[in-house]
Amino acid sequence: MQWLNEPQNWSHENDVLKVAVDGGTDFWRITHYDFIRDNGHFFYREESGDFVASVRIRGAYRELYDQGGLMIRIDERNWIKTGIEFVDGRQNLSAVVTREFSDWSVIARDDNPPEVRFRLKRQKDFVEIGYSFESSDFAMLRLAYFPPAVPAQIGMMCAAPDGSGFSIEFDHFTIKRLD
Repeated sequence: MQWLNEPQNWSHENDVLKVAVDGGTDFWRITHYDFIRDNGHFFYREESGDFVASVRIRGAYRELYDQGGLMIRIDERNWIKTGIEFVDGRQNLSAVVTREFSDWSVIARDDNPPEVRFRLKRQKDFVEIGYSFESSDFAMLRLAYFPPAVPAQIGMMCAAPDGSGFSIEFDHFTIKRLD
């Protein structure tokens, strides 16, 4: 595993990644805000072929757009991130799909769950984005095109675009090959 935009403070022990997310960090391209940010934290490894990746996250979200979850990425113009994004005092199950321009999908939660699991299933020319509050039953949040037959980076992502930062913890990160 390696970092894209390593945070100032983090630890990875006993398969638990703890990050003090740096403020002013994000992954976004152009749409609606007319800017490009590619300075969020991303702890990843490279994978080829079809696979399923999942992780459990717990965050101390405080400020607008504090976020953390999973990311699959080819380069700065082609990536998908999913996780929790904090908006108006509540957690949103969030997915951003970027193919030159970012888009954003959310499911608002009123209960601000203490932990959530996310899953990215890459198969052929798509990625299925799922979430769960249980360990085995995942609901689909989104199905999106993703370029097939090219290596991709897969791992844990976090950012604090508008705030001063927050703490987040990732565990149970797994990648299971499908081919």
